[in-house]
Amino acid sequence: MSIAASVAAQSSGSASNLTGVAQWAVDVMETIGAPGAGLAIALENLFPPLPSEVILPLAGFTASRGNFTLVEALLWTTLGSVLGAWLLYGIGAALGRRRMLAIADKLPLVDVEDVERTEGWFNRHGYSAVFFGRMIPIFRSLISIPAGIERMPIWRFLGLTAAGSLIWNTIFVLAGFYLGENWHIVEQYAGIFQKIVIAAVVLFAAYWITSKVIKLRNRKKSSS
Repeated sequence: MSIAASVAAQSSGSASNLTGVAQWAVDVMETIGAPGAGLAIALENLFPPLPSEVILPLAGFTASRGNFTLVEALLWTTLGSVLGAWLLYGIGAALGRRRMLAIADKLPLVDVEDVERTEGWFNRHGYSAVFFGRMIPIFRSLISIPAGIERMPIWRFLGLTAAGSLIWNTIFVLAGFYLGENWHIVEQYAGIFQKIVIAAVVLFAAYWITSKVIKLRNRKKSSS
């Protein structure tokens, strides 16, 4: 019985039936094995809306059924994470600091001085941001771009990415491996965590935009 059929038979009528991204990830892993899990995770890095919290437990579940080994699942998903991050690093490196500042100067509510301060923060804390950022939804993809812009030493970037990704991937792959056909339990709790992170980011963004609007208004008042 295929992976999709197994899950559907076990969870008929529940929210854990395979649809969308989950079905696609299973199809890829059933077709090309463990490299398929790596491919899915590489694409997840490039397109953050693809949820690793679904793909990784499914990779563990697939390994538990003997389609490939647990070691292969961990190896290929980590390689996929590194590959996706490396491609985004390349985009940041191609963009470069000068273009980044030129774009920032044209954006509303963005001060070049703030961008330069952010750049300074990244220079001081970039290594920690790359490592720990691999364990934060959405941020784990985006952090590769400033790393490329700042030309973080590539081998150090890849090493930190591999280490952080291995920790994140191991947690979810092992959960899927040992939970078996109940892998979807991981998705439920991961979804709660991701919503908390997204809510925090949205609140921070709202605060940041509000402070910028107030700052611009005060400048206009002082100049008038």
